[in-house]
Amino acid sequence: MRYNLDGKTFRVMGTSTNGQREEETLFHYRQWGDLVTAEYAGGAIDAGQILAQIQPDGRLDLRYRHITAEGELLTGTCLATPEEMPDGRLRLHKDWQWLGGEKTCGCLLVEEVAAPQTAPDPGVAA
Repeated sequence: MRYNLDGKTFRVMGTSTNGQREEETLFHYRQWGDLVTAEYAGGAIDAGQILAQIQPDGRLDLRYRHITAEGELLTGTCLATPEEMPDGRLRLHKDWQWLGGEKTCGCLLVEEVAAPQTAPDPGVAA
């Protein structure tokens, strides 16, 4: 599956009980070829970053790090599988694992936020 994440925003739709991302967490992606980066924040996360590479099978091999609202710095690894939804937006199924502490793992589901619809300018002739 070929896709482009550049300029897209994703919202958390579901997570494992041991995950820290909440519905308020927004991910803002950039993409250059097979290189993908993202910044994220919201909910229990003050600031986070992702660095990823698109694999030949289309999955994202990514590393993430973030600082929680309590000031804790956490890092992890993740494999994300993209899915195109019927309306054309993307969904990412993420299987992640913390790199520190107990090294627990879990799942995260994020969906692309639909671009806002803009009304035609009434002052411009069609």
